[in-house]
Amino acid sequence: MSSGLRAIARLVTAIAAITAYVALHLAVTACLDLRARDRFHEAPAQAAAFLAALDRQADGERSARAHIRRIDAWFDQNAPVRGSRSTVSSAADYAEEGRVSLARKQVSGLAEEIEEDQARLDRELSSSTDLALYFAAPAGVLLVPVLRLRHRRRSGAAEIVDVVSRFVPPQPWWRRPVFLMASWVGYGLFASGSLAVATSEQRGYTMPLETQVLLLLGGLAALGAGVLILRYCRPRSARSAAQALLADGRRPVLYLRSFADDDTAASVDDGAPVNIHSREEQLAGALSAFGPVIAVGKPGEPLPRLGAARFYLPQDDWQPVVLRLMELSQLIVLGLGLGEGLWWEVEQARATQPARKLVLLAPAGLPDVAARLDEHLPTPARLDEVIAGDSWISAVIAFDPDGTPRVHPVGPVSDTARRGALASLVARVREAGRSPMIPLSTPAHQVVRAVKAALASVGVRRRTLAWRGVFAVQAALWKGFALVVSVALLSWLVSRARQLFAL
Repeated sequence: MSSGLRAIARLVTAIAAITAYVALHLAVTACLDLRARDRFHEAPAQAAAFLAALDRQADGERSARAHIRRIDAWFDQNAPVRGSRSTVSSAADYAEEGRVSLARKQVSGLAEEIEEDQARLDRELSSSTDLALYFAAPAGVLLVPVLRLRHRRRSGAAEIVDVVSRFVPPQPWWRRPVFLMASWVGYGLFASGSLAVATSEQRGYTMPLETQVLLLLGGLAALGAGVLILRYCRPRSARSAAQALLADGRRPVLYLRSFADDDTAASVDDGAPVNIHSREEQLAGALSAFGPVIAVGKPGEPLPRLGAARFYLPQDDWQPVVLRLMELSQLIVLGLGLGEGLWWEVEQARATQPARKLVLLAPAGLPDVAARLDEHLPTPARLDEVIAGDSWISAVIAFDPDGTPRVHPVGPVSDTARRGALASLVARVREAGRSPMIPLSTPAHQVVRAVKAALASVGVRRRTLAWRGVFAVQAALWKGFALVVSVALLSWLVSRARQLFAL
């Protein structure tokens, strides 16, 4: 499945889900309107009983007042707003005060008002029923392309899923759902706590001191609890490589690196008020502009690292699988190092795959890497002129169709060097200091921008690559906000259903 078709599939699925939700809400509303209309059929009899109770009160019967109050409560519960409800309520007030003549005069046109209310309820029922059908029909129609696109997505990934699924360790069926639900609780606490703390800091001067302190302390407590839950549950709810491929449907990005670099890639840098996403997560989030990012997991690790979806190869027979995955992937991102396996992968990628399919990440602090890389290239890359210091990644290398390397150093990018109206707006907002949501230039973000520039220099462009890396820093926050909105919408629907079943 191509990126364009996947975007269409996600759009159609989102429209179908929203339409189905609205149709379900309107169906519940129609059922409530039907019940209200059926209950109001008793209104003429209740009106006659009300008039009889007024007559009994005029004759001095004491029990008539209680009867009048019961009928008034019935109209208040079952009659539409205004109309007969208001009339009966006013008449009951007069009767309570002992002014029975005014009460009888108030209800002189009650029969006509009841007829108008019945007609009004009929119109509301017809309108809500028609609206429910108008939304239910397209929801049902959209279900067909949603299922067809889902089948196409899964069948398109079947070949590579068949390769990878053999190397995904089995897990109990309940493990991922349970920890995924716990993770969503963590996301909700994380987002709610962040919002509470930000509100206390930015709007606290408009609140009483006690409210500000309570909001700040509550926000910090929710934020801390969310971080602890997410740190424990996210690795246990991470998708395997096979699940990620099935969910996406596009050809993957194969991320190769030395296992010794996993600890560095797992570092979490300051890039947001509270950041819980590692460098590899940010890099994988950006590279998802091409497809799902998969990687070989380190043998024996108890939990998968977050970022690229993992699968685990045998240590004695991994090379044929890597070669096959190189063929099935649309992009190969390879972090250079000192391991012999890495240089075998560089050699095979250079020999068997199109040149523009390979992207190399060169770390700093390893001078031997530059000389060794030049042994595998027809044209020297001169990495030693670029890599320096001890940064995570110092340079990104892409290749022209003829195999000529294009080296792009990794470093901070000033806002003035960026182009586009959106980038200019971001720069102005940052200067004004009004957006804690826009992250700083993290090491991973600098690498992502260098990857984008390197690929663009050889004719491979993805406009959303850099912004996906930015959003990856805020992923926990956005997921939390999405959860809060989803829970609010679901609670609204449940409350309407509770009204329908009188719970």
